[in-house]
Amino acid sequence: MSPKQNTKFLRFAAQLFFGGTTLALATFVSFRLGFSIAATGFLYLIIIVLSALIGSFIASIAISAAAALCLNYFFTPPIFSLGVENPEDILSLLVFLTTSLIVTGLVTARTRALRRVIDSETALRQQASLLNLTHDSIFVRDMHDVITYWNRGAEEFYGWTAADVVGKVTTHKLLQTVFPSPLDEIDAELLRTDLWDGELMHTKADGAKVVVASRWSLQRDEHRRPLAILETNNNITERRRAEEKVLRAELAHLARVSTLGELTASIAHEVNQPLAAVVNGARACLRWLNRETPNLNEARRVLEGILDGGNRTSEVIRRVRGLASKVSTQEAPLDINNVISEVIALMQFELDSHQVAPRMELVPSLPMVLADRVELQQVIINLVMNGIDSMESIKDRPREIVIGSRQKAHQILVRWRTAA
Repeated sequence: MSPKQNTKFLRFAAQLFFGGTTLALATFVSFRLGFSIAATGFLYLIIIVLSALIGSFIASIAISAAAALCLNYFFTPPIFSLGVENPEDILSLLVFLTTSLIVTGLVTARTRALRRVIDSETALRQQASLLNLTHDSIFVRDMHDVITYWNRGAEEFYGWTAADVVGKVTTHKLLQTVFPSPLDEIDAELLRTDLWDGELMHTKADGAKVVVASRWSLQRDEHRRPLAILETNNNITERRRAEEKVLRAELAHLARVSTLGELTASIAHEVNQPLAAVVNGARACLRWLNRETPNLNEARRVLEGILDGGNRTSEVIRRVRGLASKVSTQEAPLDINNVISEVIALMQFELDSHQVAPRMELVPSLPMVLADRVELQQVIINLVMNGIDSMESIKDRPREIVIGSRQKAHQILVRWRTAA
């Protein structure tokens, strides 16, 4: 026998024992005191109601039948007999039996309903205690969005206690919820499928904005009517920030690669020019060394020129690699004039091919700036390219682009202007 069946059996036995004992005692007292059939019947009804509260309908029927028999045997003439002389007594016994059965049914149904409610509340309390063990924020709200349950995870994450919010405020007003789509559409999907999940933005008690992965589950009653909404939220703020950082880095890398595509001719010229000088210098060096009397001084001078050309080529490649790199932003103290000069040197061929003369008006000895070198280079390259494009239609005057730097209070300003 299972524990549940054992409990039912014990309750049944207790009800029969209580009903039989009290019925026998009431019969003895009523008979000795000479109670009328009406008074005794009323006393029996009280006993039947009390025994029905224990909950077994079958036991209650048995007690009602036993009470009717006692009423007939001890209080209806002829006494000590189950026979009935007066037809009115038959009607009284039928009324008593009917009334006792109706009362038994009503009380038993009410007791069972109350027991189900108690069992349900007990189960809910157990579930609530389990929900308090999780670190996720979980709360329940009714169909008017009023909070009815707020677990410990929600208290720790959002900063409000259950006493602050339960039954006092709606979730969307409290958390200042920002939805990914209109709330009416979300509610319609929830009512249609009983589930909804997505990302929401909430505001905590301290004013901090957080992004949560939210899952809503609609609870319905036995008639399928919407009853409440269970909402579970996981904090994904840091994950979203990391993803946005990666996306920004990807976009910045694409922008730099696009810029390099526009500077292909300039880059090729900047590389070819020192390489050509290296090749010519090597030939000259061979000629000086192949003489009958090698001219070591000239050969040394030419080799120094080759070394300088190699360094220039290496520097160009370093700059191009920096622009094409996929590394994240790295801020460091920089000389802004240095960065401008590097960009103009890299774009010299592009400027020459469009007949644009660069002029730099750089104030010397400016304070260092904290910035990312590659990002600054890209900004200045874009400025120069825009300036070149803006002067394409100029035919009647020199094309000139002026880039200047200066200090203003605690800021370093870079400005540019063109003939356009």
